[in-house]
Amino acid sequence: MHPVLRARASVEQFVSEHVGRRWTIVQARDLEDLACHPAMLLSDGAYEVFAKFSEAAQSASRRSPGEAAQSASGRSPGESANGREQFEIELTGLRLLHERAGVLVPTPIGIVEVEGGHILVLEGVQAVPRETRQWRDIGQALARIHRVHGERFGLETSGFFGPLPQDNTPSEDWASFYVERRLWPNLRLAVSSGNLPVDVARRVERLIARFPELCGPAPQPTLLHGDAQQNNWISTAAGPVAIDPSVYYGHPELDLASLGLWQPVPDNVLQAYGEELPIDPGFAGRRDLWRVCAYLAAVSVEGPAHLGRLAGAMDKYL
Repeated sequence: MHPVLRARASVEQFVSEHVGRRWTIVQARDLEDLACHPAMLLSDGAYEVFAKFSEAAQSASRRSPGEAAQSASGRSPGESANGREQFEIELTGLRLLHERAGVLVPTPIGIVEVEGGHILVLEGVQAVPRETRQWRDIGQALARIHRVHGERFGLETSGFFGPLPQDNTPSEDWASFYVERRLWPNLRLAVSSGNLPVDVARRVERLIARFPELCGPAPQPTLLHGDAQQNNWISTAAGPVAIDPSVYYGHPELDLASLGLWQPVPDNVLQAYGEELPIDPGFAGRRDLWRVCAYLAAVSVEGPAHLGRLAGAMDKYL
């Protein structure tokens, strides 16, 4: 049984207390294809919520693509924190995006402890089909996030990329931050998974050695969604709603490259962004450079099927 439905009684009581009336599940939609955690949309026919489950401890083989960096709390690559910590950090990231950048985020209901883990419950968001306007709105919302700047790269607290720990220890230098907090940890995880051939790992090492000359002009520390791929935006009548952030201050090109990481997006997304903020002319040549980390993580978790993407990205720089 789906872990959210296993905890049905707890979820129903939790939401009932929130809405001030009896709320029982009469409709449930599994979001397995869209979420890295087991997740569902639940409704009593009048009020809908989003609920996702995180185990108290989760093995690396079950995790979605992301970072395996050692976090500031001392966890080593492949070790996950409890679900409550993951979800509290996610809520903090959503609040940060909303308060500092003014973007729409789901309304939180809270975190409920259940047998074997925790469930994060958010108010449901009513999606609308994406046409030209909705795609442009995503570009404009991302630009609003990127108008917010910090003093250093990273964040004062470490976080998660999906269920995996992400080291956000601040740094004054972008190239050093990205190499030490992102590239090397993802390479180590891919190697330890057994899914990365030795010759490909050596190519990644050569790419890392060249990174300072490939990464372009030094950016200003910029607030990032951190996982801005198109499935982490829900288009609604009120505008795009940001979900599943992995917030820190970094290079805005990382978010821009993430938009079409797994599926292409229309050109008007970047066009709308560019009307709000300038895009460096060299970004198109660096787009795949910023995708190497995600491809490494996908190889480590989902297997060799992603080696082609990884090799194709590195071919442009080696």
